[in-house]
Amino acid sequence: MSTQTLTGGCQCGAIRFRLSGAPGTSSVCYCRMCQKASASQALALVSVGQASMQWTRGAPSWFQSSNAARRGFCSACGTPLAYDAPDGLALSVLAFDDPDTVPPVIAYGVEGKRPWCDSIPALPERHTMEDTEAVAFLETLVNYQHPDHDTRTWPPERGE
Repeated sequence: MSTQTLTGGCQCGAIRFRLSGAPGTSSVCYCRMCQKASASQALALVSVGQASMQWTRGAPSWFQSSNAARRGFCSACGTPLAYDAPDGLALSVLAFDDPDTVPPVIAYGVEGKRPWCDSIPALPERHTMEDTEAVAFLETLVNYQHPDHDTRTWPPERGE
C-alpha cells in the first residue's frame, strides 16, 4: 500500500512543502481573521493531522494573529501558507499543487460570512480571454509564478 504524498508551495517558489500520509479535515473558514489573512471572503485550510509534513524549500515567516494562533506566509510573495494553533498545523488548500485532492468538507466562522458570498455562483461568468478589452494586454503577460510541481531549483537557471 502506497503512502499518499501531497506537495505545494507559495506563488514565487521560495517556499515548498511535502505532506506524506493522509491529511486531516479540510475546511473553509469565514471568520474575519481568515478573511484578513487571505484578503478574500474565506480561507480554505486542511489539517496536517497524522500526516508527516516538512518544508522542502525555504520556510515561512510567521505572524502571531492571536494569543492562540500564528499564520505562516511567504515573505517574498505574500502567499498565505499555514495556520498553527494548539490543536495542530493546517495548510492553505490553494497552496497545494493539486488543491482538488483536499476539498473542504465543512465551513467554520459562518457568522463572519460576507452577505454577498452566497450570490457569487449566480454572477455572470466568462473565461479570461473572453474579456475582449483585455486580450491585447493579457497576450503580453509573462507568468513568473512557480509551476504546480516540485522543481530542482527556482527560479529556473539559464538553460532550464
